[in-house]
Amino acid sequence: MAEKPQPVVVQYCQACSLPPEYCEFGPEFEKCKPWLIQNAPDLYPDLLKANANEADKVADQLHSTGISSADSGGSSEAKPEEVKRLPGGKTKKKEKKEVIIEKVVRNKRKCITTVKGLELFGVKLSDASKKLGKKFATGASVVKGPTDKEQIDVQGDISYDIVEFITETWPDVLETSIFFIEDGKKVPAA
Repeated sequence: MAEKPQPVVVQYCQACSLPPEYCEFGPEFEKCKPWLIQNAPDLYPDLLKANANEADKVADQLHSTGISSADSGGSSEAKPEEVKRLPGGKTKKKEKKEVIIEKVVRNKRKCITTVKGLELFGVKLSDASKKLGKKFATGASVVKGPTDKEQIDVQGDISYDIVEFITETWPDVLETSIFFIEDGKKVPAA
């Protein structure tokens, strides 16, 4: 009787979560190298040679500057600011604190004024939509926009009146941080 085939155990890199054969094609091959040297030295033999040469160079540099490898404590260097990395090696940008007001025309006569970015100033969007609806006597609601971020949709063309209302109601929101989108361009409200 034939033996049952045993399942293949696949080893994955701890740095990039790819199989070791594919680490060199991943987004962060430099971070994978130490793990590959320890766990898969047979796949990348040239890494062992390069690692030995680099270690010698670093030791020479430390020795020439008068710093020994044992004297690593008490460093007064600040940690570099960590940047949020997304898959594919992209970095996440920090959002600017600004309110963007856009007028969307539908059915030739009807308008919707969209307010984005109020939540960055600590404003609760549900409360803001209620205040906007009462002030301008229109329907106002919190909806998810195309980028899955919440925004306030107000019925009617109130784009120029809304700037004064926002700056008076929420003093944290400065008039210089409010922008209009007109013809696809960002225009300051001030």
